[in-house]
Amino acid sequence: MRRNLFICLLLVAAVCAVYAHTVGFEFVNYDDPMYVCENEQILRGVTAENILYVFKCEHGANWHPLTGISHMVDCELFGPNPAGHHAVNVIFHAINTLIVFGLLTSMTRAAWKSAFVAALFALHPLHFESVAWISERKDVLSAFFWFLALWAYVAYARRGGTGRYLLLMLLVALGLMAKPMVVTLPLVLLLVDYWPLQRMRIFQPASENLSAEGVPFARRPIAFLMVEKIPLLALAAIASVMTVLFQRGFGAVVALDDIPVLSRVANALVSYFTYLAKTVWPSGLAVCYPHPNFPGGIPWEWWQVGGAGVLLAAATVLIVRSYRKKFLLVGWLWFVGTLVPVIGLVQVGGEARADRYTYIPLTGIFLIAAWGAPGLVAHWRHRKALLLSAALLVVAALGVCSFFQTRHWSNSITLCERSLAVTENNVADLSQSCGSARKPQAPSIRA
Repeated sequence: MRRNLFICLLLVAAVCAVYAHTVGFEFVNYDDPMYVCENEQILRGVTAENILYVFKCEHGANWHPLTGISHMVDCELFGPNPAGHHAVNVIFHAINTLIVFGLLTSMTRAAWKSAFVAALFALHPLHFESVAWISERKDVLSAFFWFLALWAYVAYARRGGTGRYLLLMLLVALGLMAKPMVVTLPLVLLLVDYWPLQRMRIFQPASENLSAEGVPFARRPIAFLMVEKIPLLALAAIASVMTVLFQRGFGAVVALDDIPVLSRVANALVSYFTYLAKTVWPSGLAVCYPHPNFPGGIPWEWWQVGGAGVLLAAATVLIVRSYRKKFLLVGWLWFVGTLVPVIGLVQVGGEARADRYTYIPLTGIFLIAAWGAPGLVAHWRHRKALLLSAALLVVAALGVCSFFQTRHWSNSITLCERSLAVTENNVADLSQSCGSARKPQAPSIRA
């Protein structure tokens, strides 16, 4: 218990060290006016009329009423002062980090591996956009309910009960009302049934079994586990339909005539590869990456698309062949699957990809890193000291990188200058944001 408390204190201290200075940042002209600082309904705070406003999806053309309510609460508490809004984002991120640690420890009883995943989640530079950007409250808020729902599912898997399942449904519904990207959560629950809970029975007689870390769960047939998720899938389907309908109504969904199916698939393949590359080497990060198939964009070359496809296919084959290492398949499918709603097959807005979309998906890659690294040095001398040193070095490097990256979000000018410096042909999408720090204009709708 003392060890876990010590780890929690270190995680919170790390989040504060990297993100505390964001409370001095301004609103930026990129979506913040539309979501908060020039939205009269939000600025007036929590009223029945304003709650109805966000449920009718008139808030940024996205259906995330709980996120709208959270912005109203901020305005009740802090008014138009951005410091309080930034502080709430940091607090949510710190809480999410602790939930990731507690959840994984509960599922696996592997505290130090869980701590490493939580530290990567807390400090990776691909996540700072979700924390430093006030309009991305939907990321940190939806992740809060996502990970709480996973924890509730662990309790249900251990002890069953209608009350625990209803709590799970409530948390999933709240997550969907914070950001519809939570639609993939029921499928992730199936993944954790496979590992680490090991509830999934494949060609074995029903029995009481132990997970790899000694946590008892009753094994169930795959069909039973799928039927068990039907109410959650129904919630996800409702949220998906509402989101698509409202975004189409606001003209945010790009037609197939503008970006054909093959072009969408090509961009998705390159985006998956790019996300992985930036996970390993997070450089050239920007708030907006222009889509290659829009006017002014730079189309992908055949070798870029083909190379990304071959590498992703090879990685998938290798992971499937390593079936004894269940964490590999779970982590990979977590990453690939949770990105599907935002990978561009249904194109919303004019971006090829966005770093903020990795806030939940990268947890799968972090699982692979934490559980896979010990196996790579299993026969080395002093492997424990080596793993600890390497983990501390990686976490420290990511923290320093995130600290300096967040400074680009201090105001609209620094944000746009950074994006223009690291991307090409990005002027059209950012021109409204860079135009005036005193009279911000809301750019096109984004997820």
